[in-house]
Amino acid sequence: MFINHRQEKWPEWLGTTEFAYNNKTHSSTQPSPFKANYGQDLRMGFKRRKKGKYEEAERFMEKMREIQEEAKVALGKVQENIKKYADRKRAEVNEYKAENLVMLSTKDLKYQMVR
Repeated sequence: MFINHRQEKWPEWLGTTEFAYNNKTHSSTQPSPFKANYGQDLRMGFKRRKKGKYEEAERFMEKMREIQEEAKVALGKVQENIKKYADRKRAEVNEYKAENLVMLSTKDLKYQMVR
């Protein structure tokens, strides 16, 4: 779901958010929610009424690009922080081969070994 991180003018984005959500193929259900409910994909095309540039559409696309760039930067910072904190608890591990002998505690095994 998309919401402006500044929490301003978010009602303007609800229609776009709803469209994007309903048109996204979900990994668990496979078809999009719209297709699951109505049996067909959303219509995204439109008939062009006039030739030339659509200034409002251009402004909208530019604003979306700016928001996406801000989100990329913010996500990059979060990824760096998560990696930094995760790496603090990581330790070097021993690599074992199939023929190595290792000590194994059986206290948590369902069946205890009998000698």
